[in-house]
Formats: sequence, C-alpha cells, structure tokens
Amino acid sequence: MRRARDRKGGTVKRGRIVAVFAAIGLIAAACSSSGGGSSPTSAASGSAAPVTLTIWHNYGTNQSYVGLKNLANAFHQLHPNITVKVVNQPGTNYFSLLNAAAISKSGPDLAVMWTGLFTIQYKSFLTNLKGIVPQSDLNKIDPSALKYTADGFDAANGPYEIPFQRQFYIGFYNKAAFKKAGVKSVPTNWTQLFAACQKLKTAGYMPMTYGNGGQPISTEFYPWEDLSYIMIGAYPVDQWINVYNGQTQWNNPAIQAQLSTWAKLKTNGCTNSDVLTKTDNVTDFSTGKAAMIVDGTWDTQTFTKALGNNVGAFLPPFSNSPIKGVVDYAGDGLAMMNYTPHRTEAAEFLDFLTTSQAVAAVNAAGLIPALTGSSTSNPVNQEMLDFAAKDGMVPYPMLDNVTQTDVVNTGSKELPSVLNGSITPAAATQAMVATWNALPSDQKGSSYP
Repeated sequence: MRRARDRKGGTVKRGRIVAVFAAIGLIAAACSSSGGGSSPTSAASGSAAPVTLTIWHNYGTNQSYVGLKNLANAFHQLHPNITVKVVNQPGTNYFSLLNAAAISKSGPDLAVMWTGLFTIQYKSFLTNLKGIVPQSDLNKIDPSALKYTADGFDAANGPYEIPFQRQFYIGFYNKAAFKKAGVKSVPTNWTQLFAACQKLKTAGYMPMTYGNGGQPISTEFYPWEDLSYIMIGAYPVDQWINVYNGQTQWNNPAIQAQLSTWAKLKTNGCTNSDVLTKTDNVTDFSTGKAAMIVDGTWDTQTFTKALGNNVGAFLPPFSNSPIKGVVDYAGDGLAMMNYTPHRTEAAEFLDFLTTSQAVAAVNAAGLIPALTGSSTSNPVNQEMLDFAAKDGMVPYPMLDNVTQTDVVNTGSKELPSVLNGSITPAAATQAMVATWNALPSDQKGSSYP
C-alpha cells in the first residue's frame, strides 16, 4: 500500500499524527471490539444478536480505504446484525499500535496486514486461518497472492490473512504529454528514459515527479517502489532470496551501479528539485504538470478520473536492457486477531472476501480483485494485468515485502537521499549492510521463514 503502506512499523510517513490522537484511536477501537463475553452467532446462523466488528487500517483516504469501506457495507447488507466499523490509524506507527493492542487484547477484531515478511513478523497475534476459512474458498484466491500470507511462503501451511486486492508498483505516463514532446513510445531502458526526459523538459513538462505520493506512511517518498524495479533490472526473481540471506550484499557493485544511474534522474533534470520534501506529486501528475510518476494501483482511479484516456501504465525502465519483470503482488489483506471475542463473525467477513459480491465492491473502488479469474473495469489496471498475461513479463513480489523489516527501515531513511544527491550509493548501501549484519540469525536463513 501500499502499498499504501508504515511498512514495517518504523518508517516515517506523511501527515504525522500526534500521540493523543493515536491513543484516542486505541481507546475507541478497544471499546467497540471488546464487546460482551461470549461471541454471538451471526444472522447467517439464525441469530439476530447485534455484533460490531472493528477493522483497523492504515490506508488514509486512498482507493484502498474506499475498497475496504465498500466491503464493509456490502457485508453488512448480507448480515444486517453485523456492523463493520472501519477505523483509520496513523500510518507512522500503525504496527506499533497493533502490537501494543495485542498485548492488552484491546485492539480490533480484524486488521489490515501487509503480506510477506510483515505478516510473519507479527503472526504471534494473528490467527492461522487454515480450517477457519473453508479450503474451497481459499482456493479461489490467486495462488501467487495467497502463498505470501503463510509460513515459509507456502499456502499449505495456512494463511494468516486474506488478500482482497492485487497491487502493482508501476509507472504511469501522460500520453498527451508524450505526444506533445515527440516521445513516440514509452522508454524501456535507462538510455531511452533519459532521452524522453529531455524531450519532455523541453516541451515544458516536469518529466518525472517524486514525493510522498499522498500516502500516510512517510513525509518523504517511499523508495521501495523504485528500488523494486532497480532490483528487477539487476537480478531475476529467483535470485532475490540471495539478498535476503546475504549471499548478495546490498553494497554489491551491480546494485550500486543501478543506484548511481537512478541518482542521475535528478542531476539530469528528469525530476523535481524537491524530491525529499514534496507532498503533492500525485497532483503534479493528475493535473498534467508532470509526465510520469512511479506509484501504485491505489492511485489508478485518481489518475483515470483526472486524465481519462490520456493516462497509461508502463514499467519503470530502470535497466540497461529492456525490463522483463513487473511488480504484481497482493501487498496486503485482512487478518483476524487471535484475541477477538467475535471469531465466528470475523471468520464470516474473511470468507466473504472470496465472494463475487466482494469482487464487485473491490472493483468499484478502482482496485484489482485478488481472486483468480476476476476482472477489472479500469482500463489502466487491465494494462497492468496484461503485462504478465499477454506481454510475458515475469511477476515479482514487492521487494519490501520480502526484505527484513529493519533493512527496509534503513533503506527508507537512506535511499531518498541517494536520489537527492545528498549521499552516495555506497554510503546508503553500506548502512543497509550494517543493518543486515546486526539482524538475528533467524532472519538470515537460506529460505524465507
């Protein structure tokens, strides 16, 4: 979530919320979640006893939030006795709040969780859903999405969350700007990207806009969207495990070379000058000021509403040769807290995520449903799906979901300054290596935990 995504409880995000409001959110959620003693059965089981399910999220107000609200409303229509309360929590310390609430057993019934290593890190307060959500319904979920919600990234071990959307880290471009600037096709490598930037700049456009993307997880731009493609340009997907286990160190010459070229985006005038502080880069793109942005599917509908047919999707061409991969991944989902007093109702909501009604609710928010065979009505989202389905691009996970939390936090702190020119790739990657070296041994295994 994003990725709207505190990816990993330490990353700083836009719109800092003072502690008093975080505390109020905890108290309010605790009151609505703790309810009575035993969990009443749902209307589907024949009881009309009212129940309130509380869901925490860190989406802010973006499309993922709209999708979650759509799901809550659609579920309530089917289960009138179950009210679903969707509670926004600050992205800056979302996972810290969840962890604290788990200790006191005063948090939500369900919560948005990021998949991959984020899920595994926090599984101590989550419920393994094997046998709780019917296997026949789990089978409806895209297998490549479900596996990243389980121990060892093996869905047979049972998921800890149910993904409801398929997300892309992706590039968006303005077709009208490209036409005016004489850029006849989207760039597919570094050389073509720099050439396109110069034409766009000459035509009066900001070629690429960087900022925090309007997400509630940082005041600076989140570098792992770009870094995912930087690493796609350096390594095939089956070698990403080597970065996790240390066989390939973060200061490897291939990674440093990629980062050095990436830093030239600013020095060559391809970006805005205030990459570290800008907070309205989404507006830059949606108003036509900027010709390109690296973002995610949580903003697709914002762009198509603003630019109509002039917006298209492209693969950030951060490679010397044409990119052959796409970040196509279920980045988050909903998990059941293991202390909820409403297990029956919470399980019903999670099972609901595998239904056609849920698919419709997700699609209506401009998102891509995570069920196998489901479709999207947004044409730009469909372009993204076609990268793998028709164009032969290899699907990659989001790099930050398969990288240790502490390393992600260090990268989030250091890498924006590489693009800004404030520090060297060597300094940033050495800091990431130092963080990796300090990890406990159980976070450095030959395979994912």
